[in-house]
Amino acid sequence: MASAGGKLEVELEVKSSADKFWGSIRDSTTLFPKAFSHDYKSIQVLEGDGKAPGSVRLITYADGSPIVKVSTEKIENVDEANKVVTYKVIDGDLLKYYKAFKGIVSVNPKGEGSLVKWACEFEKASDDVPDPSVIKDFALKNFQEVDEYILKAN
Repeated sequence: MASAGGKLEVELEVKSSADKFWGSIRDSTTLFPKAFSHDYKSIQVLEGDGKAPGSVRLITYADGSPIVKVSTEKIENVDEANKVVTYKVIDGDLLKYYKAFKGIVSVNPKGEGSLVKWACEFEKASDDVPDPSVIKDFALKNFQEVDEYILKAN
């Protein structure tokens, strides 16, 4: 029997401009462990430059992280003009629960600020596994913190 798959989405209006928010997302390899050490212990580039399609990053989460302690992500696609990045989890704790996990982050201008969207497409390893709403909540919290960080820096 095939395991259930699905999609989760969340969007957040932020005060930061789309250009600044997108810049922070693109610089997450260095920015996140420095600015958000309570969530990210380290982000290591294993292949590529950490930004371009094909780049592989090993993310080690901080001790309080639920479910996932380490995750290896491969950047599949980047659309700089439309501010969209797609990544796939290729190794790590998440794959104990999901056979496939793909994330999409997009940043769109909205008024003075922007609208940030995160979506994931997943396939559960078994029917007992819940939808990855804990990951969605983490992404939402992360976006709020990125916005606060950008606003403080200016």
